[in-house]
Amino acid sequence: MNQSKTPLYNQLFLHSEKHPISLHVPGHKYGETFPKTAKTHFQALLKLDATELSDLDDLHSPEGVILEAETLLSQLYGVEKSFFLVNGSTVGNLAMIMAVLTEHDTVLVQRNCHKSVMNGIELVGAKAVFLSPDYHQDWAVSGGVSVEIVKKALDVYSNAKAVILTYPNYYGMVNELEKIIQLAHSRNIPVLVDEAHGAHFISGGSFPKSAVQLGADIVVQSAHKTLPAMTMGSFLHMNGNRVARASIEKYLNILQSSSPSYPIMASLDLARSYLGTYSKEDHHYLNEQISAFKERLKQLDGIRVMEYDDGGDLLKVTLQTANQYNGFELQAAFEREGIYTELADPYNVLLVLPLLKQDSQFPFMRIADGIHHSLRDVQLIDREKKMVNYTPLITAPVLTSQEMGQFEIRKVPLLDAVDEICAEKIIPYPPGIPLLLPGELITAGMIRQIEGLIDSGARFQGANYIYEHYITIFTKK
Repeated sequence: MNQSKTPLYNQLFLHSEKHPISLHVPGHKYGETFPKTAKTHFQALLKLDATELSDLDDLHSPEGVILEAETLLSQLYGVEKSFFLVNGSTVGNLAMIMAVLTEHDTVLVQRNCHKSVMNGIELVGAKAVFLSPDYHQDWAVSGGVSVEIVKKALDVYSNAKAVILTYPNYYGMVNELEKIIQLAHSRNIPVLVDEAHGAHFISGGSFPKSAVQLGADIVVQSAHKTLPAMTMGSFLHMNGNRVARASIEKYLNILQSSSPSYPIMASLDLARSYLGTYSKEDHHYLNEQISAFKERLKQLDGIRVMEYDDGGDLLKVTLQTANQYNGFELQAAFEREGIYTELADPYNVLLVLPLLKQDSQFPFMRIADGIHHSLRDVQLIDREKKMVNYTPLITAPVLTSQEMGQFEIRKVPLLDAVDEICAEKIIPYPPGIPLLLPGELITAGMIRQIEGLIDSGARFQGANYIYEHYITIFTKK
């Protein structure tokens, strides 16, 4: 099929050109009753904010332009079936987990996964076995899990119903995913992949291979993260017969809004076409632009431009501090220059660059000049990273979600929580990767890591007392 086609967007535009009179939802009536103070900014988009009319199809039972758009998507990615998601990758992660797991099932899950994966496992009442990822000392960040640790876990937990992995990590690092998939498949175990940050990998060029190309059974992608799609626009792809399509469709119908956003769906149609028509010339141009930008950054004192060891995402650029600022302070310095980055950690700031096409413009040099200006008064230092004596582990929570109801919850100082059982989620955000989850044993190393993050200015989700250096634990009634 012709990837330049955008059937859903075209039909939505044609509908708006009829100047329709709305006697249906939504209540703004194509912007007619929208507040005047904001109407100027929203008007064009509101003309496309329709509902399931006869010529616009139905996301939950597509037969027309939505079906055609999703078919074009599946053909681009080379999979058996693809779905538009309007509730973000979160809803895709929940749906794939609920389609595969039931209560008390054992699942192997990458420890540094997104919180939505943990939420899905909790919702079905499955037993999570956490696989620690590799640790990159130079970057001071966690990567992906190794084939070796997956094999060890499968040998111990031979009853595992699925393996859930994240690829790439937030910083664009990739791992031995293909070997892990082959290993799991040799035991007829499906592999579910949260590829939120890799929707563009399918275009080839300098990008790593996508999880769909490497044989994963279900892959969820946040199209809005690196493709020109609206926020919350995502994809779910299916391969093989280890997961029933009917189960995925069932849970997407349950979990996704019954009033899906047509602007979001149209943006997914457009983003797919943008990617489907990405050319060799586009790749060459993108490489030139990003290479020139990185070379300019490398000339600046006070930061270090990190490089991947074994390939990674060209659109991710990680800057490591080499001055008196920690990563969070460096991010704040950039913001004072009007440069807003994706995330910071104690040592790094992450930039997410656009998937440019040939001759499209982006203010790379202005960004570099702004970063240069933000560093003008900094004191250069050789910032030492704490060396981590790290051994990847395979761990399971001490308490199941059902057992937690038999315990009371108590607030204690962080230093008194070692060897206690955590009663809350401790999630630095971004990137939304849980450090601790309810039911897990709290170790001294975890407490040191939390204390270090607090002291460096990290922000947390789901932790009510963490800034006071307190945490909640389970105690017997």
